[in-house]
Amino acid sequence: MDAPPDKEDTAPYVSAAKRLLDIGLNVPEVIDSDANQGFLLLSDLGTRTYLEQLTPKTVERLYGDALGALVILQIGTHTDPNGFPDYDDATLLQEMALFKNWYIGRHLRQTLTSSQSRTLDHMFSLLLGNAKAQAKVWVHRDYHSRNLMVTPMNNPGILDFQDAVIGPVTYDLVSLLRDCYISWPKERVEEWANGYYVLARQSGLRVGDDEQHFIQDFDWMGVQRHLKVLGIFSRLAYRDGKTSFLEEIPQVYQYLIDVCGSYPDLAPLYSLLMRFPPPES
Repeated sequence: MDAPPDKEDTAPYVSAAKRLLDIGLNVPEVIDSDANQGFLLLSDLGTRTYLEQLTPKTVERLYGDALGALVILQIGTHTDPNGFPDYDDATLLQEMALFKNWYIGRHLRQTLTSSQSRTLDHMFSLLLGNAKAQAKVWVHRDYHSRNLMVTPMNNPGILDFQDAVIGPVTYDLVSLLRDCYISWPKERVEEWANGYYVLARQSGLRVGDDEQHFIQDFDWMGVQRHLKVLGIFSRLAYRDGKTSFLEEIPQVYQYLIDVCGSYPDLAPLYSLLMRFPPPES
């Protein structure tokens, strides 16, 4: 890893890698480091990403491994409840604001009316309340098919964990099952989410006693995440010149439409989203 110190601090990566290795997860081992120059020598997890290897024939096995590793990650919270920064209210709200500023404002070149802005702020508050009510665990924060590697032993290999936080228990599950880069039928996603729920309860994680309520938590967490992602993908395109991320926006938008259209409490957000679809390519 080459991370120039004036642009990136390697300390969070090194610290997170040690914590995750200590609980048995398959992450790169830091073999040697030179923090002053921003160099890390890491063990190699190969080149086979989940995104490249997921097919209808492999998905059950690969997702089964990923869900098992996710539960291990979350149980790791008990080893150090304060091991990562808190995914606090301000951060969650700032992330959702990216939707307003970068997706609507920059990508669509639209301006919200005062009424629309109030509606959006109310929806942000509702989603924040749901996130705060969930049990808090270690959260990878980008637990998806581009950051999971297919490995011959202790699958999956896990990358890009330096931004880990203490946050809502459903967050990483959404990242995995409602992946921005690959999608699956809604029924299968809910089957996998229910399978995780059973495994998590058996493992002592606080996911509640009501499976349907858990699915709502999962869905609403996804709305928060995907609002953020629409903003991030737009920012990557227009600020950083990474325009390929615009190709992923329609799928992320569809996730939002599907979920918000299923919950009466989210109907105002559904109506607003319908007014601001992605441009047709």
